[in-house]
Amino acid sequence: MFEQHGYGQARLALISSGAGVSTGALHFHFENKAAVAQAVVTEASQGLLDVSTSIRHGTDTALQALVDTSHALVDLLGRDPVTRAGFRLSCDGERAGEPGLPVQWRCCVEELLNEAAIAGTLADGVSRQDATAATVAATTGFEVLGRYDSQWLSAQTLTGFWQLLLPRLATPEILPLLDPSGTRAAVDAVAAGAAAQGVAAGRAGHGTHGVEAATPI
Repeated sequence: MFEQHGYGQARLALISSGAGVSTGALHFHFENKAAVAQAVVTEASQGLLDVSTSIRHGTDTALQALVDTSHALVDLLGRDPVTRAGFRLSCDGERAGEPGLPVQWRCCVEELLNEAAIAGTLADGVSRQDATAATVAATTGFEVLGRYDSQWLSAQTLTGFWQLLLPRLATPEILPLLDPSGTRAAVDAVAAGAAAQGVAAGRAGHGTHGVEAATPI
């Protein structure tokens, strides 16, 4: 509901109906709509953290980890409503000033570019601040445009972006070793995250009736 309607229009009645629970059950677990929204943002943030951590452990260079993490993020935005809702809520004017996924993504990009600079794989003269701004602006822009045209959230679109930017970011020695289309690490990280979500959802589903029955309506 947050992803489809935004924070302001996603009424608690819509949320409870979409979740298949009563409004009373929703209030039993969440004080108000702001608490529900924060739970969504927290879940989406944890998903991004898990994916980025897994990818960094599975890649040899920070620049490839940056490429892979961006592909994983775009993939999640294309098919995971929690991630999309997390981004939309974080950019919603009614929740302005609250930390969210765009800030987390910017920090991730900054950290990986700093690692690349320390490792000597970032090209001379590259401003990490400018590189961070370009990467975050482009990928966040893909999310906004992707709400109306799914092609913006395709692997092909993101690969084209990295084909344009990587020759400016990477040293001549490291550039041939980088894959702008992403490596297996990105695919595996997203698959692992989806599997973990499925297990968690299954556990929650088994307990739904018990919670509902014990909840004052």
